[in-house]
Amino acid sequence: MTREDSSPGDAAAPARRVRPSWWRMLGRDRAAAVGAVVLTLVTLVALLGPLFIGDRAQRQDLDASLRPPSLGDGPYGLLGTDVLGRSMVARLIEAAATTLSVAVPAVLCSLVIGSALGLWAGYHGGRRESVAMRVADVILSFPSLLIAVVVLYVFSPSALNLVLILAVTRIPVYLRTARAEAAELRSRLFVDAARTFGTAGRMIICRHILPIALPTLLTVATLDFCFVMLTESSLSFLGIGIQPPDVSWGLMVAQGRQYLQTAWWVTVLPGLAIVLTTVSATVLAAWARIATDPAQRWRLTLPTRRRTASAPVPPEMIP
Repeated sequence: MTREDSSPGDAAAPARRVRPSWWRMLGRDRAAAVGAVVLTLVTLVALLGPLFIGDRAQRQDLDASLRPPSLGDGPYGLLGTDVLGRSMVARLIEAAATTLSVAVPAVLCSLVIGSALGLWAGYHGGRRESVAMRVADVILSFPSLLIAVVVLYVFSPSALNLVLILAVTRIPVYLRTARAEAAELRSRLFVDAARTFGTAGRMIICRHILPIALPTLLTVATLDFCFVMLTESSLSFLGIGIQPPDVSWGLMVAQGRQYLQTAWWVTVLPGLAIVLTTVSATVLAAWARIATDPAQRWRLTLPTRRRTASAPVPPEMIP
């Protein structure tokens, strides 16, 4: 069809906007893409790695004590050995599984419990909201690391106790975030309409409030994952976290700190794993916060060089 054949109505019709895919937005942000790749690799190593290494993480060889990284000792000698001659590759893989088995359940438990209580308190308001917020304030008044140290010192240090205490101390973070979201959304027109038609409060929370608050809660959970993992590493470094024969990245740093000058790889490698994982999660959380915000998502569709320049007006704001 030629230009003359086109009708005026077709020319006046607005162009159909195509929502950019998540993969395309992630590919345009190089830092977030690298962070996603790192987290994916860490997760795959933690899930599948123990199936291949067998008992190599605990197998001792005193003749190979503190052997430096070498290409001639096979794949398990690429990163050297520790003081007992155990492969650093195998121990890093097993430590990744242990660290994630503590951080992920703790974050999920605190996310579910805190979000449910926060949405319930924020939607209903009144005395329920006041009681929930006062409980959150009491828990937040004590440093979470200090509470974990005291509780784990009184009770036996174990992975289960570590997950429970970290989950309890992080519940107020999600409770306050969810409460703020629900308190702001409960006066919206669509919530009033659902309430007018007799929809139960539980269904309003699940169908109307939760989908809007979920991106913010997931972003907070991603950042909180970094905090929980660093807390677990700190407790294991102090000797009241993961206990031998289990191994975590924080425990590996603690066990190798006295060999830092003679065998740097024993401490530096697990410390580097902690840094890479937490930084990747932080960068990915910042990207996810923009990607899930309809008012800011358009920034991720711009070329990388144009993001640092003056930001143009988004298409939604053009009259």
